[in-house]
Amino acid sequence: MAELSNEALDAKIAATRSVLRAAAAETPAVFANSLGAEDMVLTDLIVQDALPIEIFSLDTGRLPKETYDLIELIATHYGLKLTLYFPRHENVESYVRQHGINAFYTSVELRRACCHARKVEPLQRALTGKKAWITGLRAAQSTTRDGLPVREFDSANGLEKFNPLADWSEAEVWAYLRRFKVPYNALHDKFYPSIGCAPCTRAIAVGEDLRAGRWWWEDPASKECGLHLKKA
Repeated sequence: MAELSNEALDAKIAATRSVLRAAAAETPAVFANSLGAEDMVLTDLIVQDALPIEIFSLDTGRLPKETYDLIELIATHYGLKLTLYFPRHENVESYVRQHGINAFYTSVELRRACCHARKVEPLQRALTGKKAWITGLRAAQSTTRDGLPVREFDSANGLEKFNPLADWSEAEVWAYLRRFKVPYNALHDKFYPSIGCAPCTRAIAVGEDLRAGRWWWEDPASKECGLHLKKA
């Protein structure tokens, strides 16, 4: 594999900065930071350019310790206190009482119901009153994200959605992190390219798809939590 040149990476960075400026112009704009490698690229660019974009994360209540460590590291490295959104306790309590604490392993429907309580509903609150949201999605991450646009209208949430890293490769993401010494989740060094809730995430083996460690018991076509599903 050819080594990525600084010039090629600089071109990607410049294009991404342009998208972020366009997103920031859609006031108020927010960035949903899932605390993965891609999201740390965007966090670094937003902070370095002092863009008027609020950065928030969803704390599902079942995140790995390493993810909480990264939240603290972001605070010390950037002086940035992330806005955290939590699930409504009554929704989680109802789910667990009805189905059990780990019912998400038993069917796609119950897994998505858990994701809805812990992620989708908090996201909807985070996006209320906003005109644009920014994600760290990349088209190359999985079959469910093929053809991902840089900008689209999110009809489910009624606002503009920006995916500034849509055409970035895994190599470009890591070239940025290493070049600019950006903090990242320690699980990435343990073969976790995609990180979500602790019970729904595992390390991957050589040759596996980047998102093979997410909901690994499911068919690849179903591997979305509901945050990025389009309204039918």
